[in-house]
Amino acid sequence: MKYYVIAGEASGDLLGAHLLRALRQLDPAAEFRFWGGDRMADEAGSPVRHIRNLAIMGFVEVVRHLRTVLGNISFCKQDILQWQPDAVIGIDYPGFNLKIERWAHEQGFKAIHYVSPQLWAWKKGRLKGMRQYLDRLCYILPFEQQFYAANRMPQSTYVGHPLLDAITPHSNNQALKHSNNLIALLPGSRKQEIRNSLPYMVRLAQRHPEYQFAVAGMSIVGESFYSSLIPAGSNVAVRHDQTYPLLAEAHAAIVCSGTATLETALFHVPQVVCYRANPISIALAKALVGKRINHIALVDLIDDSNVVTELLQEDFNDQRLEEEFRLIATDAGCRATMLEGYRRVEAKLGGPGASLRTAQAIIDTINA
Repeated sequence: MKYYVIAGEASGDLLGAHLLRALRQLDPAAEFRFWGGDRMADEAGSPVRHIRNLAIMGFVEVVRHLRTVLGNISFCKQDILQWQPDAVIGIDYPGFNLKIERWAHEQGFKAIHYVSPQLWAWKKGRLKGMRQYLDRLCYILPFEQQFYAANRMPQSTYVGHPLLDAITPHSNNQALKHSNNLIALLPGSRKQEIRNSLPYMVRLAQRHPEYQFAVAGMSIVGESFYSSLIPAGSNVAVRHDQTYPLLAEAHAAIVCSGTATLETALFHVPQVVCYRANPISIALAKALVGKRINHIALVDLIDDSNVVTELLQEDFNDQRLEEEFRLIATDAGCRATMLEGYRRVEAKLGGPGASLRTAQAIIDTINA
């Protein structure tokens, strides 16, 4: 069968690579055409569009790049019509993928979405449309089971979290040999995230020459971009495309909110979660979310508790970061409590196999 798969950011590229592998395992004759990054390229050749040109987030940022976004939507529709796949599969990236999936359903293609939009937090109104145009929704967070049961979406399937598929081999191979003085810095995967968070991380490193600091860099971002944010002679190294080996060694981590918070937890690394964005985007998001959620870090959302400290917007400053870093790096009680929280989170995620379960759900949907 022919699968048209769309991932628009680094986390989707990782999940997409495992999904392509699982689809090929269940369907040896599978053909792929995809939007994604280097990990998906390792599985299926060159992407139609690379994620380095797609990762845009935030209300203000989307408006600034609206012409590019609309151009990509138009191109994607024409490309799908020309290739005629058996299914169009969007991985996360809901602002783009849900539009394409609605259109694909109208054109008679099977429309499948992998990784639920955060409807339990905001834009619940999307649910009505998704019931009508999605042939299958595969969601990955355990608490979403209750949400979709309560909101009557029969074509939704809980598959478990695919990060367990990605991380388990690395954690087993590395045996989690954490160093006592290596601190991992995960400033995000998009340039605007990195620009907002890395300078604070670098200043923290400069205050602590007793530790080694390493940035989990991404080659698609470019070495020069990281260099522009890290002063010459700094005690901060950049290790490109080595996030999992870095986390397997790290004593503690400073992490920009996103999928990386859960990755860090699954590697059993105490962390401080931080995030800064355009103030207008944050104000609009708060207005839409209201009081429906109390956390943004995946670890805290899954456990519905304060497993990790979240430093957001004005709270993400040099003083607060220094205070929280000292706790996760040197306070044995703080570290033990956080690691116990990680164990609760991991238990709630279930075991590996999410990618295969998702692949099977996709094939069953096509064949239905």
